[in-house]
Amino acid sequence: MPRADVRAFLEALARVNPAPESELRYANPFELLVAVVLSAQATDVSVNRATPALFAAAPTPQAMAALGAAGIGPFIRTIGLWQGKAKNVAALARLLVEQHGGEVPGDREALEALPGVGRKTANVVMNVAFGAATMAVDTHIFRLGNRTGIAPGKTPRAVEDQLVARVPPEMLRDAHHWLILHGRYCCKARAPECWRCVAAEWCRYKDKALAPPLTKGKP
Repeated sequence: MPRADVRAFLEALARVNPAPESELRYANPFELLVAVVLSAQATDVSVNRATPALFAAAPTPQAMAALGAAGIGPFIRTIGLWQGKAKNVAALARLLVEQHGGEVPGDREALEALPGVGRKTANVVMNVAFGAATMAVDTHIFRLGNRTGIAPGKTPRAVEDQLVARVPPEMLRDAHHWLILHGRYCCKARAPECWRCVAAEWCRYKDKALAPPLTKGKP
């Protein structure tokens, strides 16, 4: 996709969602960090169901570290891979206290040194909590980058690098949310809803669904 079309594609998404936000619920950078770690291979909806009680019981890194994995576990049992996530959250809370004075660091190297925090999670925290123009490539953005032609790549990092290079700098921070939400609700994995896509004009996908599937039993 030509760079001019990348801008046009994103401008179309911006017109219908001018102020995009993360769907994870959080009150501060610490809660965001924990929520993003818990969201790995899980839905934001499932995380949002579990975190209010967890954050009420442990609103700070100090309190979360005191809970420990055994104390965190019962709050997050409904989230996939909860045992490993409980250990990571307890360990990262402890490191925040020991190495960062209980504050969430804003730089990539320090974030990625925390248990359970990889490049994608660090990108989300830097983008959402600290306003950095980063691009966290999840399954939705990876699919979108390749399907639409915005940023083809064989790996998440390749798609990320392409997006950082091709998305207009002033749009990069919001593009992270525009693309995730578009992939989640419109450009779906198995059945992309191209007939209602506001950016279909610029999309390079060859097998566009131009009409919704017929409902069983109806003409």
